[in-house]
Amino acid sequence: MTDEHDKNTDADAQLPGRIKDSARQIWLAGLGAFNKAEEDTGRFFERLVQEGEQMENRTRGVVEKQLKSVEDRVEGVRERATGTWDKLEHLFDQRVSGALRRLGMYRQEDVMTLEKRVERLEAELELMKQKIPGYNEEE
Repeated sequence: MTDEHDKNTDADAQLPGRIKDSARQIWLAGLGAFNKAEEDTGRFFERLVQEGEQMENRTRGVVEKQLKSVEDRVEGVRERATGTWDKLEHLFDQRVSGALRRLGMYRQEDVMTLEKRVERLEAELELMKQKIPGYNEEE
């Protein structure tokens, strides 16, 4: 029994040393992992930045294309709406003008045209008066 007891005692005496060695190895492995992670972090970060830039460039093109497509569609709708509105406004003006004429009322454009015509006739009449000898307006 002594041999077994001596072996157990030796094993028990070596146990704290082995635990200390294992703990030291774990500590060193942790330090090595930390150092490796620190080295790789810089490269990993740069790689992520490069991939991010590539992704941004790809998506920017797609987004710009989609934005241009939407702008083109909006412009087309705007042009059609403006054209339709202009036609509707012109039609409304024609209908209102027609109704006013039937009621004996004239548009401002019609009145201005008549005023110019009267002015031309008055100018011609004045010229004719000057050509007639002995014509006196006061008579």
